[in-house]
Amino acid sequence: MTQAFDVVIVGAGMVGAALAAGLGRSGFRVGLVDQGAAPSFDAAQPPNIRVSALSAGSERYLADLGAWPDILAMHATPYTRLAVWDETDHPLSSLLPRKIAEVVFDAHSLSASHLGHIVENRVTQQALWACAESQPSVSLFAGLAVTSLDNGRDGASVTLDDGTELTGQLVVGADGANSGVRDLAGIGVTRDQYQQQAMVVSARYQGPVQDITWQGFYPSGPRAFLPLHAAGNGESWASLVWYDSPKELSRLKSLDNRALISEIQRAFPPELPPLTHIDARASFPIARQHAKTYVNNRVVLIGDAAHTINPLAGQGVNLGFQDARCLQSVLREARRAGSDLANPDRLKQYEQQRRPANRRMMLAMDVFYHLFSNRTPPLHLLRNLGLGAAKAMPFARNRVAKYAMGIDDELPPVIRRLAGLLPGLRQL
Repeated sequence: MTQAFDVVIVGAGMVGAALAAGLGRSGFRVGLVDQGAAPSFDAAQPPNIRVSALSAGSERYLADLGAWPDILAMHATPYTRLAVWDETDHPLSSLLPRKIAEVVFDAHSLSASHLGHIVENRVTQQALWACAESQPSVSLFAGLAVTSLDNGRDGASVTLDDGTELTGQLVVGADGANSGVRDLAGIGVTRDQYQQQAMVVSARYQGPVQDITWQGFYPSGPRAFLPLHAAGNGESWASLVWYDSPKELSRLKSLDNRALISEIQRAFPPELPPLTHIDARASFPIARQHAKTYVNNRVVLIGDAAHTINPLAGQGVNLGFQDARCLQSVLREARRAGSDLANPDRLKQYEQQRRPANRRMMLAMDVFYHLFSNRTPPLHLLRNLGLGAAKAMPFARNRVAKYAMGIDDELPPVIRRLAGLLPGLRQL
């Protein structure tokens, strides 16, 4: 059986579902394919271990799609402050106040109510699936995988594992870092594996929901706290992230919950509230990956299929939403002009806008990674000077905050200057 659409989107994660909802609202006929079943949410269940820090810019996009009210009705935790500090021991550690180079980004200094929200990925995805399914011109093909791709001159098509063929003017690969669409289209990637891995822990702590997310940087990697919602009985949920060597994380994952809580309380900064329970834990490798092109004829990539970054600040999905919003705008303009949706000049506009923006965020995350994840004395001095400058100069600090919030698309000067002092980053 063959079904015809304007656009076929492969991958109904947060980014793919957002694009489908946006195009559906504009009247495009969209086929949305995903191997998984529809996401589910149960408020009585513990939070999912996969969470994201949605920026203010992403919130506006999700509100435009109609998904934000549903997200707020499920679980979304606003944070008004973001703190960063250096926990590395140095010769003067015993003489200087702890966290002398601490920087706190505060929404109030930006005349904003908050910096962003911490949201479970399943919550965001479910709200976006509902938005996409509510559009009459969007057809969802769940639980099905793509087995082949025809990237032709006059049209494109994908064949699903049940034999269904979906045709369209354009096929969008939104199927993640290991994108099958990208492989079928013959698009290569550049990839750099980081030495560290990340362990994520879903935990309860004693006390009210906090309004701050923070990261303490150690030579072995950062340790982060992301507040979630109330758990009842005076407790709250949080997502903890511990970056370290694969060997160390393997040891930590082998511990029982009581022992792991003790390790976390000992190794994390003292700002971590007392933990009472661990619900889940998982670790994963981290890598920077960038597709060599976002477009090949009638195939275009968005989100993690096009780029992955160091997850230090949880910015990956925000970049993906920016991709979706940009491509949505380009396709609307193509339709308004009566041109083919895969018109090379139109799709070139998408890549010319998004590739530099994504590279800027890659650079920003790598500045933090290379600057903090080491014991090299000159770099220790450099990072403390950088944090000290950001702390002393509110304007510089606010520029960084606006960039992280998705309000300002330009890389802050302080990050550009630090990148220029790190030789390994000049080639990014």
